[in-house]
Amino acid sequence: MGKGTPSFGRMNKGWTHIRCPRCGRHAYNPVKGYCAACGWGRSKKIRRYAWQNKKVNKVRVR
Repeated sequence: MGKGTPSFGRMNKGWTHIRCPRCGRHAYNPVKGYCAACGWGRSKKIRRYAWQNKKVNKVRVR
C-alpha cells in the first residue's frame, strides 16, 4: 500500500470518545478528560444551553 488515497482509509481505526460515566452517552473524551455532552470532568454542573430546546408556540419546551 502506498501513501496515497488507500492509506487514508486506515487512519480512522481508533476511537476518540467512550461512554460517559455520568450521562451514559458516547461522548466522553479520555484524552481531554471531559464529556462533550454533559461536561463531566470539566464542570460539576450539567452542561445545558437554551438553544438545545425547541420553541413551540413561542414557549421554550424541554
